[in-house]
Amino acid sequence: MKDFYHFLHLLSQSHGWFGTALVALLAVVVALCVHGIGGTVLRRLAGHRIFLSSVVKRTYRPSRLVLIFFALEFAWRLAPDSVDAIETVRRANTVCLISSLTWFAVSWVMALADTVIALHPTNVDDNLQARRVLTQARVLTRSLIFVIVLLGVSFALLTLPGVRQLGASILASAGIAGVVAGIAARPVLGNFIAGLQLAFSQPMRIDDVIIVEGEWGRVEEITGTYVVMALWDERRLIIPLQWFIEHPFQNWTRSSTHLLGTVFLWVDFRAPLDKLRAELERCCHGDKDWDGRVCVLQVTDANDKAMQVRLLVSAANAPRSFDLCCRMREALIGYMQRELPDCLPLTRVEKPVPDKVPENLSVTIQP
Repeated sequence: MKDFYHFLHLLSQSHGWFGTALVALLAVVVALCVHGIGGTVLRRLAGHRIFLSSVVKRTYRPSRLVLIFFALEFAWRLAPDSVDAIETVRRANTVCLISSLTWFAVSWVMALADTVIALHPTNVDDNLQARRVLTQARVLTRSLIFVIVLLGVSFALLTLPGVRQLGASILASAGIAGVVAGIAARPVLGNFIAGLQLAFSQPMRIDDVIIVEGEWGRVEEITGTYVVMALWDERRLIIPLQWFIEHPFQNWTRSSTHLLGTVFLWVDFRAPLDKLRAELERCCHGDKDWDGRVCVLQVTDANDKAMQVRLLVSAANAPRSFDLCCRMREALIGYMQRELPDCLPLTRVEKPVPDKVPENLSVTIQP
């Protein structure tokens, strides 16, 4: 091995760019062979192991680039300093190596997130814990990727002398420039910190049903800067992360997906409440969306014309609750139309009776 190293060193030192390029080519071939053999071994070892399989799949291409640029780094270091533009090539290779390492680290984080999500499937009936883990995994993954990319870009820029000097001069005059940079970065940093708060405190999760600014919908995606909310009519509402920290909003599935649905009806004072109650119970017991918890009919208000009846029914989730309320409303209205038409809201008008009967009024009484 030592003799082979000396051979490469002599080849690179004695033949200029030709020898250097030949050494670089040999290094790349060795790197590709090592990567191919290692990838084959790891795929066989992975088998049905979720984490290892995800790591091998995610890091296959970035690991190949890492090995190639490591091999090229070795080749460029063997080249003599007298070779034309060798310093530029070395800096460029270092930047590429840092970039490939950044990609490799990001792939590791994504593989870890894939494993966590695969171990907590959301396509089950009781997926509250799974949605909690899914939300944390996605938000933390994006936050870690942001930090890794930021560090990778910083390290890559530090290898360039011109950029390093520019950064030093900006830091030296960090008076107004620091204030301007802080103000400019406030929205980005605010959303980043808000994302971490949402990941740990979790006022909402993926697939939660929330109401924002009067809009009803589900949390479809949580990125590093905003939340995508799928509305009931297939529109998408985009909300910055920081908004959820600073404003109140409704979460219908915070601790459970079960919901109570309400229906209000105005009926006449003569309406028999016992019959309406019995009809509501009959309809609930025959409906597939009723979960069997709550089925209540109560008078909640009254005025000089009619009384208000509230139907309170329970369902397993928000979509079922909405459909159940619509069917109960239709069923009760249809029942009153068929069986109790006099119990629908009526407007009563009292006609005044004259004190004196007109003299020319003739009345005919038929037997």
